[in-house]
Amino acid sequence: MRAEVALLTRNVRFRGDPKTSRMNEYGANIFLHSDGDDSLIGRIENVEMTDVGQGFKIGRYAVHFHQIGAVHKSYVKGCATHRGFNRAYTLHGTNYMKIMNNVVYDVKGHNIFIEDAVEKKNFLYRNCLVDVRRSWSGLNTD
Repeated sequence: MRAEVALLTRNVRFRGDPKTSRMNEYGANIFLHSDGDDSLIGRIENVEMTDVGQGFKIGRYAVHFHQIGAVHKSYVKGCATHRGFNRAYTLHGTNYMKIMNNVVYDVKGHNIFIEDAVEKKNFLYRNCLVDVRRSWSGLNTD
């Protein structure tokens, strides 16, 4: 028998309110947007994200790269995202993004979401997605 083993804790923590987030499905989120190609560098590495994303809110995902174009120097790697209420990592109109070596556990909806299918040359590598939960707030496929 085989099993995946993944560490959910990190030294740097980003989280929603531990008292109300779960009850309201309203957690913290990171939203990145800029004027266009390579005008933004977003590097998120070795961060634990918990009680993140906002259920029933479009665009309020744990980490959302929104309409940026090319982001050659940006990445999300080595992170652990758990107890999420609306998707873990979303790429919307974003190209050349690297999402590598992350753990996602107990997050609702598409855990890695390529939003419009026009996104290109993104690199998704060695991510572990476990216990994906059904969401009633997004697409039918969520």
